[in-house]
Amino acid sequence: MTPPDPPGPRVEHVAEELQRLAPAYAPTPLYDLTRLAARLGVEQVLAKDEGRRTLGSFKSLGGTYAGLRALARAAGEDIGGLLARPRPELPTLLCASDGNHGLAVAEAARLAGTRARVFLHGGVPDDRVKRIAALGAEVVRVAGTYDDTVAAAASAARNGSGLLVPDTTDDPSHPVVQDVMAGYAVMAAEILRQTRASGHRPPTHLFVQAGVGGLAAAMADALGSWLAPPAVLVVVEPAAARCVGAALEAGHLVQLGGDLETAAAMLSCGRASAPALDVLLRHRVRALAVSEERLLEAPGWLLEGGGPPSTPSGAAGLAGVMAAVEDLAEAARLELGPNSRPLILVTEGVADDGGS
Repeated sequence: MTPPDPPGPRVEHVAEELQRLAPAYAPTPLYDLTRLAARLGVEQVLAKDEGRRTLGSFKSLGGTYAGLRALARAAGEDIGGLLARPRPELPTLLCASDGNHGLAVAEAARLAGTRARVFLHGGVPDDRVKRIAALGAEVVRVAGTYDDTVAAAASAARNGSGLLVPDTTDDPSHPVVQDVMAGYAVMAAEILRQTRASGHRPPTHLFVQAGVGGLAAAMADALGSWLAPPAVLVVVEPAAARCVGAALEAGHLVQLGGDLETAAAMLSCGRASAPALDVLLRHRVRALAVSEERLLEAPGWLLEGGGPPSTPSGAAGLAGVMAAVEDLAEAARLELGPNSRPLILVTEGVADDGGS
């Protein structure tokens, strides 16, 4: 089966806009991990390495692009015009983050010559806070979980403190969140081109980690029709923070309680994003909650299998494959077997702060 052309003009336009910003927005590698496939007992494992992306994660595709688009709308021009000169009169960008989205939005503000204010919960490592501050952003610590930071950033925007750049929302048609997901789709366009160039057969499964679900939704829309039979899309979440799985089961947004504590810190979210949920429901995506043990083991398996260094968050898709192959019932539910060819997304590298 020949892969189809990459997603339409909008995604290509997003890629062009990002690559004008820095060479590090160039396509990231797609690896064929034969040793890992043999260890898992499957035919093939393809792994997309987003640790090589600027800022060290896939979030730089969505958050930076959406931040620049939001500022361009406010200025009444396109991104090129926005970046032609510093614009200190532009609004402050506001966002909530577990870390990576905050870095991306701070970078958007820096590129446009304006300011950013990033709301972070207490679990975000101090070195990650320093990285965000080094981009010129103001950091506001919020007691509680990621969901509390979402509420704090939204409240600040309602009070006129700046322009909100969320990666999650209860509004299914929120334009900024749609821009975030459009940025993520650049990764899918690269995967399609890379598999065509390498001659790889299309994967049979996509295992993609979810915090609020935006990445999974972007991949489902862009890659769902390309997968080979049985064409199974699997959202992988920590068992302690399975907000997307809970929403898929209920058919609507669900707010999880508790501290949501997990080694996969970038996935520590208690409420899915409405635009993402709509897409995931439409594609009949299946959910898989994985244990802390598997999340902690996955980076080592990835590295030993010839893949890049990553974190429990970045390697969570692999943790899902690991959990499925060792459980006969899960393997049957997900139609995963020796002839399967899973695709995983390594969504971040190992940052200097030791976190994700």
